[in-house]
Amino acid sequence: MSRIGKYPVTFDEKSNVTIAGQMVTVKGAKASLNYELDSRITAKLDGKNLVLTRKDDSKESKSLHGLYKVLLSNAVKGVSAGFTKSLEMHGVGYRGNVQGKKLELALGFSHPIHFEIPEGIEIKVEKQTTVIVTGADKAQVGQVSAKIRSFRPPEPYLGKGVRYVGEHIRRKAGKSAGK
Repeated sequence: MSRIGKYPVTFDEKSNVTIAGQMVTVKGAKASLNYELDSRITAKLDGKNLVLTRKDDSKESKSLHGLYKVLLSNAVKGVSAGFTKSLEMHGVGYRGNVQGKKLELALGFSHPIHFEIPEGIEIKVEKQTTVIVTGADKAQVGQVSAKIRSFRPPEPYLGKGVRYVGEHIRRKAGKSAGK
């Protein structure tokens, strides 16, 4: 079982945390995030710390305790600094371009792929082959990055496709030349 939940979530003067019943709101310079806590978890402010407590010691309560602690600490980090994921495109003619609220990708298909950028996410394209996804919500940044990667996942024979920066692709040998 996770014992992470017993540690308080600390936040600085840049972040503002308010509690209204089971709703916890985290506001910062970049964004504002809301989380509705389960009925088995209660939250209270103690100075610049947010302390979460659980009602009982059941297995579900213990796991929810750790889950909400991590979600709220990620929210505090997200509204002050934000989260970033970078993707790179490998392949001849693979490139990206941001036009308004749409990301346009050329990934070797007969048509370009138009991806609608969701609210709360900012996408930048550097050198036409590197896509940088930024936002305050860690889960949303990861989901958008995974969606962009799913348009053309890297393949093991030539290594072409969209991959995370630093991701290692296991390569396969392919056909032998002859016997």
